[in-house]
Amino acid sequence: MRTPLRPLARILQARAEGLNPDVIETENLRSRHEAWRERNRVRAERRLMFLSLGFVIAFLAIGGRMGLTAATEPVEPRASAPGNEIIALRSEITDRNGRILATNMTTYALYAHPKVMVDPKGVATKLGAIFPDLDAAALERRFTDGRSFVWIRKVLSPEQMQAVYEIGDPGLLFGPREMRIYPNGSLAAHVLGGASFGAEGVNSAEIIGVAGIEKALDGRLRDPAQADTPLTLSLDLSLQATVEEVLGAGMTMLNAKGAAAILMDVRTGEILALASLPTFDPNDRPAPIVDKTADPGDSPLFNRAVQGVYELGSTFKIFAVAQALDLGLVRPDTLVNADAPMTWGKYKIKEFENKNYGPLLSVTEVIAQSSNVGTAHIALMIGALRQQAFLKSLGFFEPTQVELVEAPGARPLIPKRWPEIVTITTSYGHGMSASPMHLAAAYAAIANGGVMLKPTLLKRDGATSGIRVMSEATAAEAVLMLRRVVTDGTASLGDVPGYEVAGKTGTADKPNPSGGYYADKVINTFASIFPASNPQYVLVVMLDEPLDTAGSEPRRTAGWTAVPVAGEIIRRIAPMMGLRPRLEAAIEGAIPVSGPVLGPVSDN
Repeated sequence: MRTPLRPLARILQARAEGLNPDVIETENLRSRHEAWRERNRVRAERRLMFLSLGFVIAFLAIGGRMGLTAATEPVEPRASAPGNEIIALRSEITDRNGRILATNMTTYALYAHPKVMVDPKGVATKLGAIFPDLDAAALERRFTDGRSFVWIRKVLSPEQMQAVYEIGDPGLLFGPREMRIYPNGSLAAHVLGGASFGAEGVNSAEIIGVAGIEKALDGRLRDPAQADTPLTLSLDLSLQATVEEVLGAGMTMLNAKGAAAILMDVRTGEILALASLPTFDPNDRPAPIVDKTADPGDSPLFNRAVQGVYELGSTFKIFAVAQALDLGLVRPDTLVNADAPMTWGKYKIKEFENKNYGPLLSVTEVIAQSSNVGTAHIALMIGALRQQAFLKSLGFFEPTQVELVEAPGARPLIPKRWPEIVTITTSYGHGMSASPMHLAAAYAAIANGGVMLKPTLLKRDGATSGIRVMSEATAAEAVLMLRRVVTDGTASLGDVPGYEVAGKTGTADKPNPSGGYYADKVINTFASIFPASNPQYVLVVMLDEPLDTAGSEPRRTAGWTAVPVAGEIIRRIAPMMGLRPRLEAAIEGAIPVSGPVLGPVSDN
């Protein structure tokens, strides 16, 4: 209860004592005011304390945030939007020397907001003039049918963008994005494959691989953590350009339908060049063939080096001989039956043009003369089970593991049954089909001292381990036999002075889809190793339906077609790879050739 300002008891007492009672009221009023001031002072101090504490906390929070921001890596601000974020970053692709094969370029897309257009009809007409592939009437219908958004072009050139700017309609808008470009055009097109747009927005677009290594390693190329780290391939851009140039000229001169070439480092498994013709420009990738009855090889998108599965003919003969040597069944000078024709049940095994190299040939001469009958007898010594096991170890029963999305689909065609007649025909490359990549990897195993390496399109650093498929001595003897094929046998047009080319030709009749084989269509292959005294590289050249019309009679065999093309490639690229020419006498056991070589001794 409040204390009265004029308490009656004190007033009466003051009057009795002759004092002024108003003094009592004044004192009580002063005491009451002092109590009020004290309470207000305490309240004000409490408020000031809380306000100061709030300022201190706010200052510490702002200072801490500023320090945290200063300590973190700077990043570009990104606009927030509903849904998943579009990752537009993609790593560059370079060759083994750091030269750009695939990169990104900033460009713009064109879209429209028809509801804010001033003159939809006029805009459609002007856009039709800028982009001849656009239908102006259809574009006008899209602008006037009530839509609020219309995509017009996903990519614009600077000239096209300027022309659209000059239309001046507020309904036309541009969205920034990156696009994939290949500065070397069609060079290494089948390795790179190509890229396209995935998820798209008005301010960015996702770049995804659609073929080749772009698709096979799409996850690596799109990984934001590795966006600034280029993907380094094993290809050498200079070697790739030379291989494609010579192969293209040879394909044209020999009237071939298509061609392929693979250059591989036998000690690392790295592919230094891979070409398939006809080719395409990944900057303007053509549409695939949709006709299921058409030959896939008719499309320039078809990679003959990896996807093409062919009977590779006499290039297989060295595998039968190498296995027999490794098993101790024969030696290079062992004489085998080569009397042609050879009768096996109801079948007859003949030589090219019905020749007869018999009655006996040494194993070395079987390879040099490319004798079907001699190889057949060697294969029978080996037997079906051991033959299959050896071919499996060389990779001929599974797709190659090279880093291309097309590789897993290129499964070799293996006979369902393996009677003795299949053992015979397989030994000289008929009845079983594989890709040029399979062949290159198998020949690289021979050149690498009998060690099989996985072929790769990625640059390798350091030593590479593999699987031994034959002894080092067997591999060395096989290389010497292949050298004899070039010096004295079917591949004499591939002899490049000073570079000791060794190799084997293969001419295989082309299967007819309706059954049997074409009488006038062949697949020609030359698998080569160089230099023979110190094997370092394998080159496989394949021509589809070649025909040499330079002579008095048309010639379709590998000795006249694939071999000279491979020889010219080696002559051009060997100096580029730092190989110095050397005297033939450096090859132990080599037989020198006297006089000019005018043509192959045999043609199969």
